[in-house]
Amino acid sequence: MRCPFCGNDDTQVKDSRPTEDNSAIRRRRFCAACGARFTTFERVQLRELTIVKKSGRKVPFDRDKLMRSIQIAVRKRPVEPERLERMINGIVRQLESMGEPEIPSQLVGKLVMEGLASIDAVAYVRFASVYKNFREAKDFEDFVGELSGLDGDNRF
Repeated sequence: MRCPFCGNDDTQVKDSRPTEDNSAIRRRRFCAACGARFTTFERVQLRELTIVKKSGRKVPFDRDKLMRSIQIAVRKRPVEPERLERMINGIVRQLESMGEPEIPSQLVGKLVMEGLASIDAVAYVRFASVYKNFREAKDFEDFVGELSGLDGDNRF
């Protein structure tokens, strides 16, 4: 593993342990060249996934990008990081188990929306504003109005 600080190719693993949900191995590493310490995570990847954008452009699936977009939605909300990690692991497992190497971006967005709806209503609306491309305040009003009108769902 290359050192992120000095670029040295020879780093040493000092400690390895599974993450809390056993979905990855957390490794503490040490660079002999510059003395820096850093952490890496090793995950099982069942298959290479490609995301097909609305425009038809294809990009490799990036779990970190998915995590960043969800973290933006939950910023300053009382959501535990472990809960987000479980949600993301579930989404990735669903995508990998579909058996398709190419996944439409709309499906990923739909899965994130479903996950956020059960975690935090504000984060759900925040993510929806980007996913559904809200252009003005009325779009928010209409969306929240639709949510409020759902039978038996008084979370919103």
